[in-house]
Amino acid sequence: MPHLKMSDESSSTSSSQVVEDFEGELDEEVDSDGGKNQTGRSSPTPLSSFASLRAVIRIKQKYQAMKLRRQEIAHSLAASGLAGAPGRTSPKIFTFDGLTPATFPAFPSVPQKKKRRRKRRVLFPNDGPRKTVPKQERSRATYCLYLLFAIVFVQVYNAIENLDDHVLRYDLEGLEKTLRREVFGQQGAVEGLVYHLKDYLSTYVHNKPLVVSVHGPSGVGKSHLGRILAGHFRSVVGDALVLQYYVLHHCPREAEAMQCARNLSSLISEMVEKAEEEEKIPLFIFDEAEHMHVEILDVLLQLVASKQSNEYLNAIYLFLSNLGHSHITKHMLQNSSSISMAMTASGRHSNLVKELTPILRNTLKKHHPLWTEADILPLGLLEKSHVMECFLEEITREGFYPDHSNIERLAGEIEYYPVVAGREYSQSGCKQVVAKVNLL
Repeated sequence: MPHLKMSDESSSTSSSQVVEDFEGELDEEVDSDGGKNQTGRSSPTPLSSFASLRAVIRIKQKYQAMKLRRQEIAHSLAASGLAGAPGRTSPKIFTFDGLTPATFPAFPSVPQKKKRRRKRRVLFPNDGPRKTVPKQERSRATYCLYLLFAIVFVQVYNAIENLDDHVLRYDLEGLEKTLRREVFGQQGAVEGLVYHLKDYLSTYVHNKPLVVSVHGPSGVGKSHLGRILAGHFRSVVGDALVLQYYVLHHCPREAEAMQCARNLSSLISEMVEKAEEEEKIPLFIFDEAEHMHVEILDVLLQLVASKQSNEYLNAIYLFLSNLGHSHITKHMLQNSSSISMAMTASGRHSNLVKELTPILRNTLKKHHPLWTEADILPLGLLEKSHVMECFLEEITREGFYPDHSNIERLAGEIEYYPVVAGREYSQSGCKQVVAKVNLL
């Protein structure tokens, strides 16, 4: 603080001295102009009076100019110095470098603001025009990735289109319409069979062939269903890729069972290889499978369960038999009262499949392990209305007039089980329809 006091005193002394200098100059001017009158005692003349007036005016103007200058100097000194402190004459510039926060205890420390990071600016040369900032080049890997996505999309789309064409090639919708129109009383079974075919034919890659085993009592339409299916596939894939194998016709003797098994194995291998070359799926239908010899069943089990090559996996096997027919008849006669009349045929069949599949599978396992690889599809008993439809179809085919009273009379000659819950089931189904129509 002594240093500050000394500087203040020096500044005040210098300012007072400046004022005294200005006053001295003013006195000298007055003395120089009016000294003659004071020293000389001569009497005033008109010329000397005019000169004295001029001197007084000049002295007054100079005094006012000096006074204005003195005020400006005072204002400048007050503005350049500290608040409330007189100006200083020292040419040195005052700084706070030598001071510490302890020197001014009365002033609290003010927190300094963080400096903002200035954004980088793009500088352009003054001579030439401004140019846009060059874009960063994209990696070539990005374009390769886009190309890979496009290739995968095209491949997937092409595969979907090919699958649709593959399913359309077999015309499963037309097959379903034919089965619904010509197979009576088995609408639920028809839906189940078409579902298995669509699910299998909707892809090229298979981990096993499609094996479906249709079971039901005599006369419910098993053989008729097999004939319709064989005729449809012949029109699609050709005669050479469809096999209808009747055991009692192709291998009636048990002594020839081994030779029949070898012949059947070689025939299936040839058909499978040919189907692989033509990119088609063959169909093998085995009717009256309950009469098959063990040797033939063993060979079929090896072909169905083997995974030697893909061509053996791309095939459809259909077994038609009356194995387990007693379980189906018993179940339908005992549970007809619990089945609602309002339930659709599909609902009744799904309920039938759900309840009978475990029972039939246990029975078929005892017969041969082949049926462990198959999907079970039971066919139910036919009602009297279904038998009448069979008569109408056969009479129309033979060219007779479809008289309703005649059809009802013929249907009444068929034997039926006792009426259960308003339903009258036929004991022989439609098996006797053809024979009775031929007697007309």
